[in-house]
Order: sequence, then structure tokens, then C-alpha cells
Amino acid sequence: MTTGVRTLTHATRQCSSSGSLRVAVARSVQAASCQKGREHWLDPDSITVPADCIHHDGARASPGRSMTTSAPKLRPFRFAAGLSDRVDLAGLTEYARQVEAWGYSTFLLPDHLFERFAPLPALAAVAAVTSRLRIGTFMLNVGFRHPAVLAKELATLDQLSGGRLEVGLGVGWNPGEHHQAGLPFESHRVRVERLDETIRILKGLFAPGDFGFPGRQYHIADLEGRPEPIQRPHPPLLIGGGGRRMLELAARHAQIVGLAARVPAPFRHDPLSCLAEATAEKVAWVREAAGERFGDLELNTYPVLGPVRVTPDAVAAARTLAQQLHERDGVAVGEAALLDSPHVFFGTIEQLVDKCLGLRERFGISYIMVGGEAAAFAPVVERLAGR
Repeated sequence: MTTGVRTLTHATRQCSSSGSLRVAVARSVQAASCQKGREHWLDPDSITVPADCIHHDGARASPGRSMTTSAPKLRPFRFAAGLSDRVDLAGLTEYARQVEAWGYSTFLLPDHLFERFAPLPALAAVAAVTSRLRIGTFMLNVGFRHPAVLAKELATLDQLSGGRLEVGLGVGWNPGEHHQAGLPFESHRVRVERLDETIRILKGLFAPGDFGFPGRQYHIADLEGRPEPIQRPHPPLLIGGGGRRMLELAARHAQIVGLAARVPAPFRHDPLSCLAEATAEKVAWVREAAGERFGDLELNTYPVLGPVRVTPDAVAAARTLAQQLHERDGVAVGEAALLDSPHVFFGTIEQLVDKCLGLRERFGISYIMVGGEAAAFAPVVERLAGR
């Protein structure tokens, strides 16, 4: 029930004569040094980093150029696609081949009981018909599986895919599917504790030798994890959230940190937590919790408030979204603030390219999941992937 209207004052959008969107927002998080190369767990053949790095302002920086910053090092762009249609096996595998041809880095599937496919078997099918495309989950609900069983399934999938797995983990946010299945939906504190223990157990079972863990949620007694994953020391972990507790946990344990919205109710995202100011705060939380490892983290975002829209009139699309948010949540957010959000992707191809460059420069975000709109976003991927 709407009890009032929250209003956000934001910087004014300015349009150049060419139509590119320029957002006059204070850049609280700047880009880091240009860096070549990739982390050891990523397929070195899937992304080629040029000798120079492209900056948002169009200038080219030499590999040694650095900028005063506390953001992660400037990584090459990666893009992930999801699945929007309820397809059969043939449709799934054909779509995965196309996603690979478009230049996407990763194919990600969610983990809900109401989805058509269970993610891990479906990802095995995707891996079987692709050669470079990485596969992953966005996100596995740790409440659905015991971590010892999950470790075996994930290590097997990393083996079957030739070392292309990314493991997205989460605590679950939909109590309805838990209740329908007769599964407990504990407090957020307990679910985060369960995730923390799951991460520790997965890492232990991915390592050689016997592993024991006397936890509050799980107990492992001298178990050897088999098979061992191909990627060492383990497949990269993707953990995200919209609140401080989850993001601090991600900063300590993950290789990829997902910047998400707060979810105050099922299928309801807090719009204000999706805006640029909130994103800067989240990056600051991650930086503080990560300490020295912050520079090694890859930051991820995705369109939360609506699907990607390739349109010549981004302002009109943002105006429609603002009206919907006001009617649904009683939140007044301006068009400029929405277009500046790291979770809203509206505009022409040129504007979307500009947006991605800006997200990396301002926040260090280089990994963007576009969901089921992979075809529409493919020209952006062609321009930016690996750069």
C-alpha cells in the first residue's frame, strides 16, 4: 500500500546535438589504471585485451597510465546473456550458439522452481554445443541444495564444460516457492549464514584432500571432493546483493561481485537502491570489506527495473518507467536519474555504448548481464567486448 511519495532530486540530463545522453552527475568513483590481461580463472582465448584501454571520454590511455582512484582496475568488458523464452532443448541450444556467435562471454540461467529448466542440467546442454561461451548461474539458491552435493555437481559441470563454469550463489528472495515446496524460508540472517558456510564448504571440497567443516548450518566430516574442478583453485564465484551484509560477504569471498537492488518484497525492487548514488555507496562498502583484494574484483550489474530497450527516444522510455514506479511504489524518480542508473539500459546503440563506458569509468563495472535481450544488445557487445 502506498503511504507517501519519496522524491529524488537529481542532476539534469543534457542532450548533445548528436543525440547522445550526457548525465551531469558527480563522479564519486573514478576509473582505475588501465590493465592488460585477465585473471587466471577466465579462458584466455575468450577475450582479447587491446594494447590500449578506451576511456569514456574517447581518449586512449597507454598501458602504464594511471588515475587517482580506489576503484577496481579497469577490466575489459564482458557481457552475459540470459534466456527469456520458454524454449525446448532445440531452442535452448540454438539460442546458446547464437549468443556465442554474438560475442557474449557468458550464458547465465536463474534458479527458481517456477522456471522451465533446472539450471545445472540445462547449462550442461549449452556447454555441449558451444566451445568458447562460459556458462553460469544467476543465482543458485543455496537453500535448495546441500553444499556437499552441490560441490560435486558444480565440479562435474566444470569438467564437462572444459573449465567454463561461473558459480553464482544467492540466499533466495521468494518465500512463495519455498512454502509451496515445503522448504523453510528462514530469516535473512540465517540465510546469509547458510550462504557463508556453503561458500566455505565449496572451496574446501574443490581443493585436494579430505575436508571437514563443523558449522552451525552444515557439518562435513573428512569428505574428499570428487571430481576436482578444472579451474583452480575453483571456478569463479559470483555473489551479489543490494544490502551491506551481502555485499560485504561477496567482497570477502567472491571473484565477481554483483551490484543488485534491494528487494523489500517478492518481485519488488526498491527503485532508489538502483540509482547512481546508491551504487556508489555499494561500491564503497565492497571496497572497505575487500581491503587489498578489491583491485582483483570484477563488478557486475544487470537491468533490474525493466528489460533492455534499444530506442531512439530514451527519455520517453524513462518517463514511462517513472510513471510505473510512481504508481506501483509511490516513488518519484526523475527521467534523468533513471537514465543514469546502472540498472537501466534505454537508448540507441551509441547511447548504450556510451553508458557502458561510463559505468566502467565511474564505478569500475565491466561485466554486464543483459538478460533475455541478447539480440537487441548484440551491437553493443560487438563494439565493446574484450576492450
